Amino acid sequence: MRAFAFFLALMCAVPSFAASRCDVSVPTERVELSQVSLAYQSIGRDSDPALLLVMGLGGQLIHWPDEVVVALCQQGFRVIRYDNRDVGLSSWNQAPNGANLTFELLRYKLGLPVAAPYTLSDMAEDGLGLMDALQVRRFHVMGVSMGGMIAQHLAAQAPERVESLTLIMSSSGAQGLPAPNPALVQLLARRGAPNREVALEQQADLLAALGSPEVEDDRQALLEQAALAYDRAFNPEGVKRQIMAILAEQSRVEMLNTLRLPTLVVHGTADPLLPVMHGVHLAAHIKGSQLRLIPGLAHRFQEQFKGPLLGAVLPYLKTQRLADTHLAVY
Repeated sequence: MRAFAFFLALMCAVPSFAASRCDVSVPTERVELSQVSLAYQSIGRDSDPALLLVMGLGGQLIHWPDEVVVALCQQGFRVIRYDNRDVGLSSWNQAPNGANLTFELLRYKLGLPVAAPYTLSDMAEDGLGLMDALQVRRFHVMGVSMGGMIAQHLAAQAPERVESLTLIMSSSGAQGLPAPNPALVQLLARRGAPNREVALEQQADLLAALGSPEVEDDRQALLEQAALAYDRAFNPEGVKRQIMAILAEQSRVEMLNTLRLPTLVVHGTADPLLPVMHGVHLAAHIKGSQLRLIPGLAHRFQEQFKGPLLGAVLPYLKTQRLADTHLAVY
């Protein structure tokens, strides 16, 4: 009877232990690399397999929903999320250049080369530098949107280090794929705001446009999300430079054809920025990849789709973690 009581107490303690191990309120730390200063959080045990989360255009580490991060951590991962260069609390350690986004957008539409202060490949080097600084040798990578593009480069640059890829709402960058909604492109390019109030309204407009037509957004909730990001960090010029890095990117198809690692591609059928064929094409060019299409999902982590997203991602990552026989650290 005593043994049973001890076992019961131990089982009851497991959820609280997992919760404390997966505390998303851990301090944000910083690592100094040659070109960038990166802000990051590491959630979970250092001894667990590492999962690097790479955010999309203009997104900060806080844009990975806490409940998603906790679910990934409770799956047995050490979850590392960070601010890309030029956004959030991270910085690009070079003098800003005078690149004109409007001019570069015009060149892009005309099929002319786009000049960018840095590339998505450079941003992939940032992620590798972060993992070097944390002494993590092998790791899994999950990228969303532009973060998925960065993740593709990361896997190509260090195939011996990346255990698996999860690419959400992303693209191969190939010519001929369906174009984004034009009105949405205008909202993305609208980065000038004279004050906080206007900036929040603009961001709420963008969030609404990135959402699913099946979901009616609460405007006040969108404004609160925008305020949280604005008050943590606001760097519209950095976002412009990230946009130029995307525009300057050539098709990644040739690079994708060389990848030989477990890959899951997740895409929504209602994505207005990267329509669903972007995900289908991406999966088609990574040998052996799995494709999961989520009906109604657009280009945002909306509450109504967190369940389906986790339902697609968690079983795959569990399989990869169980297959992972490598040490997570040097």
